[in-house]
Amino acid sequence: MSYLTHIQRGVDQIEEHLDDELSLAEVASHAGISQWHFQRIFRALTGETLKTYIRSRRMARALDRLLSTDLRILDIAVAARFESQEAFSRAFKKAFSMTPTQYRQLGRENLFPRKVQFDRQYLEHINQNISQDPQMTKRPRMRLVGMKTRFYGVDSEKNNIASKIPPLWAEFTPRVLEIPHLVAGTGYGVIRTTSSDSDLLEYVAAVEVTDVGEAPPGMVALELEAETYAVFDHRGDPDQLDLTVNYIYSTWLTQSGKWHTQGADLEIYGPDYLQGSTESKMQYAIPIGDAVPEFARI
Repeated sequence: MSYLTHIQRGVDQIEEHLDDELSLAEVASHAGISQWHFQRIFRALTGETLKTYIRSRRMARALDRLLSTDLRILDIAVAARFESQEAFSRAFKKAFSMTPTQYRQLGRENLFPRKVQFDRQYLEHINQNISQDPQMTKRPRMRLVGMKTRFYGVDSEKNNIASKIPPLWAEFTPRVLEIPHLVAGTGYGVIRTTSSDSDLLEYVAAVEVTDVGEAPPGMVALELEAETYAVFDHRGDPDQLDLTVNYIYSTWLTQSGKWHTQGADLEIYGPDYLQGSTESKMQYAIPIGDAVPEFARI
């Protein structure tokens, strides 16, 4: 069973339960993927967050009911999971510049067509700034020391990367030389999930060490098990790293026949990394395997 099949199972679950309470964790569980990985792949494929998609599908069903049924607007609002008719009407008017009553009176099904648009920036990026065929690298167990935080990624409506990750690096970088047994030259951003039913992530700004002793105050020590990584080059502005990650999850991973092991993703900052420069080069790596993991067998 492929990643795309798992995503489709989640989408089918959404469609079957649009009128019900539906948590993101339930959707991911039905799909057989951890919540973060489902949201990460879903956003990479569709360009929108899972919560936004569910909300838009409920609104689309409400539009259909306004035109094709005699249901009261209150009943349509409740079915769309709004707390009141007033809340539904406010959201409707904000989205469509008219009230539900006005829309029903117009009776025009194609009043709000969606035009498919190509993201030119993304297309240019994947053609010029990404190694589309990754290097497969077997990394031995890694010992790291760094500073950590928790955050919500771009696949979540709670996205707070800007307020979490740059300040962490700004605090950590001046203190790197405090770390004993330092392996100089490369920094790592370690991204991993906090649980299978949450999109809350842990990020560690870290460097490798030859021996994990007592970490300096405010820092943590961690070990990553030996893994095979698919390593992608990211060239150009580091702020566009998300475009590379989108390509990895939406295009390469879903077509590769490989499976994410659920281990930590790595941002790799080597000597060619230049903060804020279009001449910068860094790498993004995901842990992969050939064997179908347990979560994909359900």
